[in-house]
Amino acid sequence: MKKRILFVLTVLLIVSCKKEKEVNTNTILEGVVFGTDYKVVYNSEINYQKQFDSLFYIINKSMSTYQVNSDISKLNRNESVEVDEHFIKVLNNSKEIYKATKGAFDPTIGAVVNAWDFGSEGKIINLDSLKIDSLMVSVGLDKVKLINRQIVKPKETFIDFNAIAKGYAVDVVSEFLENQNAKNYLVYIGGEIRTSGINIEKKLPWRVGVENPNFNGTQSINRALSLKDKAMATSGTYRKFKVDENGNRYAHIIDTQTGYPSKTNLLSISVIADDCMTADAYATAFKAMGIEKVKAFLKEHPELKVFLIFENENQEFETLALNDFPE
Repeated sequence: MKKRILFVLTVLLIVSCKKEKEVNTNTILEGVVFGTDYKVVYNSEINYQKQFDSLFYIINKSMSTYQVNSDISKLNRNESVEVDEHFIKVLNNSKEIYKATKGAFDPTIGAVVNAWDFGSEGKIINLDSLKIDSLMVSVGLDKVKLINRQIVKPKETFIDFNAIAKGYAVDVVSEFLENQNAKNYLVYIGGEIRTSGINIEKKLPWRVGVENPNFNGTQSINRALSLKDKAMATSGTYRKFKVDENGNRYAHIIDTQTGYPSKTNLLSISVIADDCMTADAYATAFKAMGIEKVKAFLKEHPELKVFLIFENENQEFETLALNDFPE
C-alpha cells in the first residue's frame, strides 16, 4: 500500500484588518477520494472544493478500476472507448517508466493482482503455477498501443493504473492551483504529496514525515524533512497484505517477472521527484526490484532521491538514503 505521509500544519489566526489582496493565510480543504483521504492547503481565500471534486470525478471516470463504467473498466471488458487526455498522459508516462525499469513497473499486471485478490477485499484465491503462467502471457505494457485515442491491446490484457493514478491526481490538483496563481501549496492524497513554495502562514518550508513501517498499526515518524517544489510518494507492504490458511503473508505488490507477490526485505520506499506521478510509479517499481537493483538504477538517475527502510538479518529496521535524500 501506498504509505501515509504525516505532515504538521499549524493554522494561525487571520488578522481581520488585512487587505483582501494581501493573502497571507491558508485555505484547507479535505475529504475522501479514491478510497483514501486527501488534504489540500493553499494560500488563497477562494474555496476550490467544487473544482477539486470535478477533477476527482473526471480522473475516476477515466482510470478507476473500481468503477464499472469508467473508461479503463470498459477497456478491460474490451469495449470500444475513446480515452481522454488524462488517460493518455498516464499511459505515456507509464510506458516511459516501464521501459526505464525493464518492466518492473507494469500496469498490465492487473489481471494477476486480481487473481491474488489484491484488487479488493477477500481471501487469497488458490492459484497454481499453470494459472499464473496463463495470466502472465497477457502481461506487458508494450502490448498496449494508442491509435487515434483508441487503445489496442490483447483481449486478455488488464490495465490497472492504481500504482500511478493517485500521484497523477496530486499533479492535476497542483497544476490547477498554479493556474489560479496559488503558488504556495501542499497537496496530499493518501500518502502521495506535492508542494510548492512555503507554508505562507508559518513562513517556512512545508514539513513532511516518513513513517516507520510498524506492523501493529501504530504511527511513528522515522524521518522528517522539508519539501519545496517537489513531490514525494511512498510505497510499502507493512500494512496491506493477505494471510493464507497456513499463516503465510503475501505482499500486495506483484513481481511483474514472476506473477507472484514480491519477496524482499524492503518494507518502505520513499521517492522524491519533480512530479508526483513519476514518484508514485517509481516507488512501486523499486519495491519489486530490491535494494541492490535500486542502488544500481539510481546511479543512472540522479534526479530521483530515495529513502529505503528495510529489515536486516536480525529482523531490525535499517534505513538507506540515496541520491542525497534530504534530512
